[in-house]
Amino acid sequence: MKPNKQQVFTINNDEQFNTIALQVFQHQAKNCKVYAEFISGLRLDIAEVKSVQQIPFLPIGFFKRHSILSATDDIQVTFTSSGTTGMVTSSHYLTDISWYEESFRKAFQLFYRDIKDYTVLALLPSYLERQGSSLTYMAQDLVTQSQNPDSGFYLYNHDDLARQLARQQRAKKPTLLIGVTFALLDFVDQHQINFPELIVMETGGMKGRRKEMIREELHETLCTGFGVKAIHSEYGMTELLSQAYSKGAGIFYCPPWMRIITRDTNDPLSLVTNNKAGGINVIDLANINSCSFIATQDLGKIYADGGFEVLGRFDNADIRGCNLLIA
Repeated sequence: MKPNKQQVFTINNDEQFNTIALQVFQHQAKNCKVYAEFISGLRLDIAEVKSVQQIPFLPIGFFKRHSILSATDDIQVTFTSSGTTGMVTSSHYLTDISWYEESFRKAFQLFYRDIKDYTVLALLPSYLERQGSSLTYMAQDLVTQSQNPDSGFYLYNHDDLARQLARQQRAKKPTLLIGVTFALLDFVDQHQINFPELIVMETGGMKGRRKEMIREELHETLCTGFGVKAIHSEYGMTELLSQAYSKGAGIFYCPPWMRIITRDTNDPLSLVTNNKAGGINVIDLANINSCSFIATQDLGKIYADGGFEVLGRFDNADIRGCNLLIA
């Protein structure tokens, strides 16, 4: 039986996560045609899958050429990945947008408290300039949910953003600035501010606008430009409905319904342990109507406390918007 939102979003321990993950696997292995064919190709008997470690992960590239659906309801929203001209992009078809909304709202509450406590400023030019961005959808919802007339979006009007940040600081209002990486760098090239209480959250992505930077160099530049001690980050992508967050040093943590597992870079069906680097597999139980078990093209390392670090990407992997930073 397919778990409901109440079951997924109230997970609070490993036992609950594993139980629901197996239920979701059984549902998707039977109801997602593409995933079922992938499993069949592995010659895997789904009845023999008794632990999370045995669940196969669908390569993320399948979202580029297939409709990954585990539900027969009408599609409400289609999210698409960003890409350069001529690049084949991913599509994530949502039959129930409320799963996404509940996922990012609850995760934000978990990591940052009530959104109504914040003024939310979004500097996302490349995302605003196209249709189908899941990040824009989330940011718009956070702006709306903040119920703050000073919350809003900025395109290239950096002077307006600088003035708004100055007003926020003078008023001592908790403020979240969420921005695509190249736009944040463009801003600090023009404006140097000192706002230690500001939360700066970069979402990754140079979009070909600037030279790629290692995370330490990027965060040092942004810390200096905004006058903050740490840069926050979001790890998400078109094919997921949940995000992991970092409050500094590039170490991300997942909400309880999301889990990171690393795989052997030479044997994608084998998992790695002992804090070794490997390919990042994501279990996102909010993806209940598509596929919750995705093998990404990111490289990472998991730490003993459950945090993880993104170390880079596989060779020849497509450049993506929300996870470009190389440590």
